[in-house]
Amino acid sequence: MSRAREAEPELTARETAQVERANVSSRTPAVFIHGLWALSSVWDQWAGYFEDAGYIALTPGWPDDPETVIEAREHPAVFAGKSVEQLVFHLEAVSARLGRKPIVVGHSFGGLLAQILAGRGRAAVSVAISPAPFRGVLPAPISMVRSALPVLRNPANRGRAVSLTYEQFRYSVANATDDQEAAKLHANYAVPAGGRALFQDALANINPWTEARVDSKNPARGPLLIISGGKDRFIPPAVTRSEYKRQRRSGAVTELVEFPGRGHSLTIDAGWPEVAETALRFIRRFE
Repeated sequence: MSRAREAEPELTARETAQVERANVSSRTPAVFIHGLWALSSVWDQWAGYFEDAGYIALTPGWPDDPETVIEAREHPAVFAGKSVEQLVFHLEAVSARLGRKPIVVGHSFGGLLAQILAGRGRAAVSVAISPAPFRGVLPAPISMVRSALPVLRNPANRGRAVSLTYEQFRYSVANATDDQEAAKLHANYAVPAGGRALFQDALANINPWTEARVDSKNPARGPLLIISGGKDRFIPPAVTRSEYKRQRRSGAVTELVEFPGRGHSLTIDAGWPEVAETALRFIRRFE
């Protein structure tokens, strides 16, 4: 048994309150999972959008996540050392405490986590937006490698938390926005990220015991929509297409939508409502 599963994970007071709120509601719960270099606050607009549409939104963090961007930047060490399985175990605890199987939506590394949860039967319907790749997914385009270099260039970063400079954020996340919006997104959302999970994902195809693994053959995983941005450098369309091809092997409904001209920031930049509407339309087809 791994260290991640030695004890039942503790939810924060905010996460516990969200679970309790969902369990006294007749609405379908929708769980939103953030990625690296972000906090759960990146989903605030989506949460409001889905609540207005009749769902009950939950925005859990990762283990030890601070509640605010300011706090996260002041205490970067809290992000260090988290493995993929630790992240999944925490999110499984949220799902397990809900009275009904939730909708699960994830972006970037959160999109990988959403697919892992779906493969384990933890999602009624799932949406993976610009999802990080899992074992078996190829290729690794140059822009994706360059985007990950702030962490991967130094093996010691496996045990550290690393921040993205504005220039790095502009290249890998907000390349499809103008300078003013990119600066605003970096100021409002960017926080340090732990290197361990990213190293695990980067080495997934050469490590047969990797935790960055998705059960893409599980016919009970539920319907899955994968969304990508046509100009995404962090997770280029070639990667999301490869994920889509592997996920189709399950026999469950699997669809792919690409937004031309959109980058990795498509869930938080000015065009987010179009992406949210696409996700919502897919979800509603299976209720």
